[in-house]
Amino acid sequence: MNRTELIEAISKRSGVAGSDVDATLKGLFEVVAATVAKGDEKITLPGFISFEQTHRAARTARNPQTGAPIEVPATNAVKITAGSKLKAIAAGKETAP
Repeated sequence: MNRTELIEAISKRSGVAGSDVDATLKGLFEVVAATVAKGDEKITLPGFISFEQTHRAARTARNPQTGAPIEVPATNAVKITAGSKLKAIAAGKETAP
């Protein structure tokens, strides 16, 4: 499902205009991105999903073709975790709404 299809599906289920759904998704992305970029806070939608910044330490890795060691610098990344209800639906333990 792409963004357009998602907007249409949410619009049909909620009865909200597609342009409003699109603006809401854009706002959600902006808030999540800004919060994750700061790194000091975790966003959690209970049962659905959570977003947080994680730190990956510098390390030495190996080039899989040559076997030569390469230095991978430290970096920040985003960690996205599915909530318990979403996991249960995916596992078939609960029915999707």
